Amino acid sequence: MTDRSRPPLAVFDLDNTLADTAHRQRFLERRPRDWDAFFAAAPQDPPLPEGIALVRASAGECEIVYLTGRPERCRRDTLDWLAAQGLPEGRVHMRRDTDRRPARRTKLEVLGRLARTREIRVLVDDDALVCDDAERAGFTVVRADWAARSAELRDAQERQGRT
Repeated sequence: MTDRSRPPLAVFDLDNTLADTAHRQRFLERRPRDWDAFFAAAPQDPPLPEGIALVRASAGECEIVYLTGRPERCRRDTLDWLAAQGLPEGRVHMRRDTDRRPARRTKLEVLGRLARTREIRVLVDDDALVCDDAERAGFTVVRADWAARSAELRDAQERQGRT
């Protein structure tokens, strides 16, 4: 049963929604891909102003939740980055280090769990497949289309289950 006594949730992706990953895409263009370097460079991600503004505006009415495909081993860097941007505190859901399922599966699983007890006002994500599946499941979605698109990152999200 949805708890209406608590504020609704606004759920935000990180990579290419709040954080600009363009500077670290080069690590995915190599063969083999350098995942350690890709994630090690995340603390240097510049913020994406459109996403940052939306998270701050949403915090007025909603509890903020961060939902990322980043592996759990990146938690400390991720929390530090969120704090450095002055973003609202919120639970951060990350994939297990060994979980290689597509982002649309892992994220929809978390959304489903959250929706069992809380109203989800909005999901903000850049991954078209995540957005499509979330909309089909009945969630309100804002498509974060303000970052440069990367075929390598899309492949990492969907076929490699990496972010």
